Amino acid sequence: MPANASPEHQRLIAKLESIGTLTREERLAIAALPLRPKQVPENSDIVRDGDAPSESCLLVEGFLCRYKMLPDGGRQILAIHTPGDIPDLQSLQLKVMDHSLGTLTPCRVAFVAHKDLHEITLRYPGITALFWRDTLIDAAIFREWLTGVGRRTAHQRIAHLICEIHVRLKVVGLADNGGFNLPITQAELADSLGLSTVHVNRVLQDLRRDGLIESRGKYLAVNDWRALEAAGGFDPRYLHVL
Repeated sequence: MPANASPEHQRLIAKLESIGTLTREERLAIAALPLRPKQVPENSDIVRDGDAPSESCLLVEGFLCRYKMLPDGGRQILAIHTPGDIPDLQSLQLKVMDHSLGTLTPCRVAFVAHKDLHEITLRYPGITALFWRDTLIDAAIFREWLTGVGRRTAHQRIAHLICEIHVRLKVVGLADNGGFNLPITQAELADSLGLSTVHVNRVLQDLRRDGLIESRGKYLAVNDWRALEAAGGFDPRYLHVL
């Protein structure tokens, strides 16, 4: 890790190196990328549907979601984003947002201007390739979520999502084999998985009763990883982590 890399730059480097390889020169270039850190409260929008942003957002700490609002006020969460993600990277090429990004928890983010992203991608094809790979993995996750909402049972959906978040946090050093912090409400899980809050509560109780997971405040302990994988039909290949 470059000596001059801030915590924000370190988070981005760690995320990119979880899905590919950076040269020393590329790490140094990322460490020099101008970032504007900001603390954002929970339940706040980072960017809204219809906006035309001139910068993208790196998630450093906390959880963000990608979502759409329906005319009746209902919300469908389309993705949950973990530290290291740049969830609106597509705004570098797609000038108008067709969905919103909001915080699920208090978040530390860092904004990077599109002009600086354009410059670094023109100068370093290896970084461009990793950004492209990251957007392709984002699409793979979206396909897996669509499959889950369309075909998996409630128990499978929740077990699968727990497995996914565990893997994504582990590769950036924010989880271990024992579990991870998951300060996401049952209502937010329901909005993500097409379930009612009551149904989410019932499934979580079942998973705890069966000894697969255990809640310790905001910490979710995974007591039996293999059984949890089997319960969700989870295969991590779609995450394409190294």
